[in-house]
Amino acid sequence: MYKTDYCGELRASDEGREVVLAGWVHRRRDHGGLIFIDMRDSRGLVQVVFLPEEAAAHAVASEARGEFVLRVTGKVQRRREGTENPKLPTGQIEVRATAATVMNSAKTPPFEINDDDTEPGEIVRQKYRYLDLRRSRMHNNIVVRHQVVKFIRDFLTDRQFIEIETPVLANPTPEGARDYLVPSRNYPGSFYALPQSPQQFKQLLMVAGFERYFQIARCYRDEDLRADRQPEFTQLDLEMSFVEQDDILNLIEELYLGMAAAVRPDMNVPSPFPRMSYAESMRRFGTDKPDLRFGLELVDFTNAVRGTEFVVFKSAIDSGGSVEGICVPGGESFSRKELDALTETAKSLGAKGMVSLAFTADPAAATEEQMRSPAMKHLGADMARTIGKLADAKAGDLVLMVAGAGGVPAKEPGSAARVKPALDALRRSVAAKLGLTDRNTLGFAFIIDFPLVEWNDDEEQWNASHHLFTSVHADDLGLLESDPGSVRSNAYDITCNGWEIGSGSIRIHNREMQERIFKLLNISEEDAQTRFSHMLEAFQYGAPPHGGIAPGIDRTVALFAQESDIRDVIAFPKTKSAQDLMTGAPLPVEAAALDVVGIQLKPLAP
Repeated sequence: MYKTDYCGELRASDEGREVVLAGWVHRRRDHGGLIFIDMRDSRGLVQVVFLPEEAAAHAVASEARGEFVLRVTGKVQRRREGTENPKLPTGQIEVRATAATVMNSAKTPPFEINDDDTEPGEIVRQKYRYLDLRRSRMHNNIVVRHQVVKFIRDFLTDRQFIEIETPVLANPTPEGARDYLVPSRNYPGSFYALPQSPQQFKQLLMVAGFERYFQIARCYRDEDLRADRQPEFTQLDLEMSFVEQDDILNLIEELYLGMAAAVRPDMNVPSPFPRMSYAESMRRFGTDKPDLRFGLELVDFTNAVRGTEFVVFKSAIDSGGSVEGICVPGGESFSRKELDALTETAKSLGAKGMVSLAFTADPAAATEEQMRSPAMKHLGADMARTIGKLADAKAGDLVLMVAGAGGVPAKEPGSAARVKPALDALRRSVAAKLGLTDRNTLGFAFIIDFPLVEWNDDEEQWNASHHLFTSVHADDLGLLESDPGSVRSNAYDITCNGWEIGSGSIRIHNREMQERIFKLLNISEEDAQTRFSHMLEAFQYGAPPHGGIAPGIDRTVALFAQESDIRDVIAFPKTKSAQDLMTGAPLPVEAAALDVVGIQLKPLAP
């Protein structure tokens, strides 16, 4: 080893020891003869002092610059009284250098590595990712990731789970996103697909009798990217036999409570985790991944404003739509500019607009002059007071309302289906503006009883809301063919702070039920045999009842690291355009390589 100790592990108890260190120049300060270098390695920083009387070592320090790699020999000593640095674990001591060598020089980095307060541009960060990972924040994020994965492995192993790898080259699966395809040289015209999840394999492992399986699985989805998505990602894949829904949820709650205590004991994690149905979550929060760190719950004003002549509300209600909103504490002070920005937020999620109603007095007794709204003359004082009372508004509060028409395709702006997404966005925007999102709190919840299917307007057929192998809620089996849109599934999510962390379900485990689902989803018998014959056949050999869940590792680590983008907890992520700016991937390949797998490129349609 080039070193006897790590820089960040030296303490006052090491005083008097001779040590050999190896690491990077984090920061250099020349005090006119006396040179101080903060030396960094993977465990942290320590101050090294170079005195002129140690001429050879001092000469090395004189030529060293930021990110040079040094090897230093010296003696640990206490810092002079008054010069200690309480912000550093090594802040009570320093190393007096007696010898030093430059192991490698360094060009001036394209951004400051020793300054976490100044964020470099995203493009330069991705191009020089190996330098970005030297920054303390990024380095710590990767360490947190290791701690999370290690805790998961230890936790599940202690509970008799077996870690089993499943294939990366697999068959294409209908997971809801596009597959990454891999051409087969041996079978021209045929393709493998990189797994969107090991869904079929983990179910087959249950049929194989393993009962408790897990895997830290790499998964791949060719979909549009955002802050919580990457084309390749990692999930905890977990499956159990002879279990019911509560067994899985209880296990995952225990896992996350233990993980939080081990990795981030400073964070607040309310427990037990609330469990609410999909319908309740949508009604109260407008989303199936609610942020529970604050209130601002949705209020349905539809019946309260029924009969109004205000055309925005009247047309929505007459068409079978709805009028809903939120009450913003203290929002009466919002400026016109702030309200315009919130209106644009609502419009970005499909609302045609937003109606605001502010109160300078308690709504129960407010005069018309004490209520302010662009629609006041249309609403009238009585209806405005009714709205305020229904929203439980107080003096100084603001009610924000969105209307949506019924009988309109869900994707169309102004439809009733756009009301809740718009209010969810308003709710989150207002909470951020008012500082209601405590970053040190993790508000976990389980959302259950998801719809089994959802209607696809474009293809005019039912699609699986979760996936094809999700079982039907026992109370709704009789509605499967007559009213599929009302059927609940045995699917569930774990959510936290407005993010979906993972999804799971109790699976179908017999052929007859699986074939009913295929038929409902317009999958022909021939197509089912081609794509899923191995599953259907396996179900005929004593498949046990089973279920599982797959929390995202990237999203979990981002929560513990308090990062808003999962790219910052992945060592080498892709950009939002699915590029690797460091290596240049994806890149064209030579025509000869395409010929080997029988592929000929043609221009994409405009």
